[in-house]
Amino acid sequence: MYQLNFYVPASHLDQVKNALFAAGAGQFNDYDQCAWQTLGQGQFRPLADSQPFLGQIGKLERVAEYKVEMICADEHVKTAVTALLAAHPYQQPAYAIYKLQDLTDL
Repeated sequence: MYQLNFYVPASHLDQVKNALFAAGAGQFNDYDQCAWQTLGQGQFRPLADSQPFLGQIGKLERVAEYKVEMICADEHVKTAVTALLAAHPYQQPAYAIYKLQDLTDL
């Protein structure tokens, strides 16, 4: 099992989550579409060779973004990350993947 964390602008929150759910993320036992999300403020400055979804080259941009966390079974994680990259509006979305352990792993 993995935990997938990513940041997404509020405007694309449901679109990206639904793409991940369709790819098999957010499922655990008898539940699906499981996620945790918190609203915050992201910032970035597009550099000369970037193609920003938001903002202007060389200018600091601040945007309302959600941090979303969801679990993903081993057999779906690659498909889920591929779906994240395809559905996300940013040229390079920020995300992290963590391998989870349970009591039997300790």
